[in-house]
Formats: sequence, structure tokens, C-alpha cells
Amino acid sequence: LPPRLAWCTIDWDQLRLLQPLGSGGFGSVYKAIYHGATVAVKQVKKCSKNHLASRQSFWAELNVACLDHNNVVHVIAASTCTPANQDSLGTIIMEYVANSTLHHVIYGTGSMTAKRKNDGFGCGHMSLSIAQALNYSCDIVAGLIFLHSQLIMHLDLKPANIFITEQNVCKIGDFGCSQKLEDAALSGLQRCQQGGTYTHRAPELLKGERVTPKADIYSFAITLWQMVTQQEPYVGERQYILYSVVANNLRPSLTAAVFRESVTGQRLENTIGSCWRLNVA
Repeated sequence: LPPRLAWCTIDWDQLRLLQPLGSGGFGSVYKAIYHGATVAVKQVKKCSKNHLASRQSFWAELNVACLDHNNVVHVIAASTCTPANQDSLGTIIMEYVANSTLHHVIYGTGSMTAKRKNDGFGCGHMSLSIAQALNYSCDIVAGLIFLHSQLIMHLDLKPANIFITEQNVCKIGDFGCSQKLEDAALSGLQRCQQGGTYTHRAPELLKGERVTPKADIYSFAITLWQMVTQQEPYVGERQYILYSVVANNLRPSLTAAVFRESVTGQRLENTIGSCWRLNVA
């Protein structure tokens, strides 16, 4: 890419969409070519059922514009001005990360890398080792430390929003729920208005309390627990889980054998428990 490319405009004649990578409530993501480089393009739908939420999600994604860190997906360019043939509220061009997420790595769904390839005997998923989980967790923590140093809170940290590069490095992405700390304070926001994922959402946010970086630490604890146990954090009705997390301090179980088998496992148990406690510092 050109070294002085402006992030706040898009050279549409240099953009060529290749193939869809995924879609969600607010829009679609495509693999594309921009100025000769492979990129990812997110188009936010104008005709979304919740127009305000779509706009909030688009602008939240731009909280990380102009930032550069090895463990954060880089925003290259963005614009609300779109070609006449596109029914889009806005377009964001980001660095392309191999189409695999930490969720794929943990649970083996849609895996794309050699480490998780089918072995020819019908076993298509290899367990995530403790050593690899530690490496990934260090990447995630490095990304969070950087974001928090920029007063940015992700507020939807989970395995599906952590991308794995071909070099096996984790990058935090999907900032549609993010907030800048000063924005939250000035506007008096008490919660992330775009929602987030309830299984990873900190109890104080579920209770409507003010947004702080502690919410990301809680989400990291749930994510680390998933990496270590390779299980889903909760089973049951959504409303029951929400109530129990807030009223009864429900957390995923730390009784798995992996937490007892080694000193490392015991340290991971302590780390996870410390991060998801209500009074985490």
C-alpha cells in the first residue's frame, strides 16, 4: 500500500471486491484488492433493521483508525461516501488477516490452517495446547494493553473477534461495540449501546454500571478459560445465565483436570479467577 494513503477517504477505482468472508446483522465482509494489496472490506448495511445501531457500529469501528499495533487489526481507510450502486451506510477497509479466528482454533469449526487440518482419519481438529494458549493469551493481552493506553475499550472481546494470522499471531478485531473512555465519560454513557455478547459481558455492564477497561479484562478471562478448557462457557437459557452472573456471581467452572495437572494449570486457574472477580483492579 502507498505509505501516505489517507485513511478518511477511499480510492474507489483502486478497490476490487473478490469474495465474501462473512456477514452479520450490520453488514458484510469481503476479501478484496486495494492499491494492489489484499485487504478486508466491511460494508455496513443502510437498510439494517436498527439504523441507529448500524451507524453507531460503523463509527465505533473507526475508534482504532490511525492506530498501529501488531495485535490489533489495522484500519486502512473508511468512508461514508459510497458509489451509487451500493446500498451501504459506510465502508471500512482493513488489513486482511487469514480467514481463521480463535473460535475456529478452539472448537475446530471452519478451520483453515495446517495446525487444524484434517488428518485423513476423520479427525479434523487438534487440541489447543497449553503452550499455544499461553502464546495466544500474551498476544491478546498485548493488544488490550495498547488499546487501553489509547483509552479504547473493546467491549466485545471473544474468540470469534480474535483473528489468527498465517504467522500464528492473534489480532483483536471487530470494534463495532468499542468506546473511547473520554466519550463514555462525557456523554454519561452507562453501557455499551451496541450490546456485545452476553456470555462474555462483564457483570457491571449487565447491571447498567459505567463502562471501564475492567470489562475487557473480564471478557479476556472468559476467553482464556475457553482456550484452556475448549468448552463453551455456559449451558442454559440466556435470561437464567444473565441473572445468575449478576445475582449469584456465576462463572464457568474451574474444576477441569487441566487446572490440576501442572503448576502452569494452577497458575492459569488463579489468573482466570483474578480477572473475572467483581473487584478486579
